[in-house]
Amino acid sequence: MTENNRFDVLVVGGGPGGYVCAIRASQLGMKVGLIDRSSRLGGTCLNVGCIPSKALLHSTEMYHQVKVDAKAHGIECEKVSHNLSAMMKRKDGVVNQLGKGVKTLVTKKGVQVFSGTAQLQGSGKVLVSGGKKELQLYAKEIILATGSAPVELKHIPYDGRIIVNSDQAIAFDEVPPKLVVIGGGAIGLEMACVWSRLGSEVTVIEFLPEICPQLDPEIAKATRKIFSNQGISFLTSTKVESAKVTKNHATLSISSHGTLTDIVADRALVAVGRKPYSEGLGLRDQGVKTDDRGRVLVDSSFSTNIPGIRAIGDLIPGPMLAHKAEEDGVACAEIIAGQAGHVDYNMVPGVIYTDPEVANIGLSESQAKERNIETKCGSFPMAGNGRAIATNATDGVVKIVADEKTDRIVGVQIVAHGASELIASVVAHMEYGGSAEDLARTVHAHPTLSESIKEAALSVDGRGLHSL
Repeated sequence: MTENNRFDVLVVGGGPGGYVCAIRASQLGMKVGLIDRSSRLGGTCLNVGCIPSKALLHSTEMYHQVKVDAKAHGIECEKVSHNLSAMMKRKDGVVNQLGKGVKTLVTKKGVQVFSGTAQLQGSGKVLVSGGKKELQLYAKEIILATGSAPVELKHIPYDGRIIVNSDQAIAFDEVPPKLVVIGGGAIGLEMACVWSRLGSEVTVIEFLPEICPQLDPEIAKATRKIFSNQGISFLTSTKVESAKVTKNHATLSISSHGTLTDIVADRALVAVGRKPYSEGLGLRDQGVKTDDRGRVLVDSSFSTNIPGIRAIGDLIPGPMLAHKAEEDGVACAEIIAGQAGHVDYNMVPGVIYTDPEVANIGLSESQAKERNIETKCGSFPMAGNGRAIATNATDGVVKIVADEKTDRIVGVQIVAHGASELIASVVAHMEYGGSAEDLARTVHAHPTLSESIKEAALSVDGRGLHSL
């Protein structure tokens, strides 16, 4: 063992959780090593998830606005068309730019980066293979941040061509005439919007009675109606029983309320969730405990049952979101440094980056009732917002759920253009235990979309100024 391969902290996984954890640990004076199997850091989020999908969503949103909405604004555009290869090239350029940026950021912050596959060897040892040569690294603390992977349905296995996962759905070389999306959650809806805007006939199949189960039923129903009006078809309370793949398409056998039918697709995207990724780490060999879903079990300090091994991000229970993983990473590093790191998973917002966007934080009204919390609610339609009317962004609603007794905000749901940005101000209020009254008395600039949040807060007590 030499000083070159000995560290205070070794982080395994270079995604948002891992590289942010490494940076924070370095800031706190630790010697840090970061191991990732890819030569480009950023993990799923940067390389095949959050970033490339948002690049495509933005490109297709621009195309859709010019094609569908421009005329109403007095903008004359003839023969509007799209160039898919150019869109993909731009997407890849965004990913490459950010990948280089993360690598520079991490190394400038004093973190030593190793490319290769990591395997736990016990007693603070990690074997790194797959690079130019095998390396044995040592650390007082090993932090696992290997993220997650798409869930594959056993009866509908991926073939990477016709039956695909989200990684492959962001890289089609042509627009599929008919696309079936299995799963009405965030990933499924985002990809449905991308390809529908470009001309695909898209059908979303959801096993549950409604899409977006994290939302109140009426909000989810309104959201589905918005996307239906955009041309996406939905089959809820429907299960895909099997898939038969031929050379050019897949025939899916689906059942709903006891009736069995077939639906044909040129591409079928399976988007039913993600699972922790720990392949090759050697968790079982080292005795690291996991639950029945493969998630690593940790305590409040992110420690596993094995001393010196911790885990963060998608690998452990909690929301599988990049920003949650980042907060895990910061808190974990601070705990190791003797500080009071903590993440409140109730305060982690979720976003679906469609148009309009869908954002939520805390409990829905139905979830609050399940916990026997007496609530009062207020809502405001975007159709009543001046800025929304001026910018043709009237689809959506803001709903605020507050505790009946204390007026404390317990949850907010926003369906609106830019909801991903609007939700941040609500999170700030909820972080300090703010009430609907606090939010209602916060001055919002006029005219802005954010005024809809103020109006919804006013409506909690029946004091809405711009709604009937």
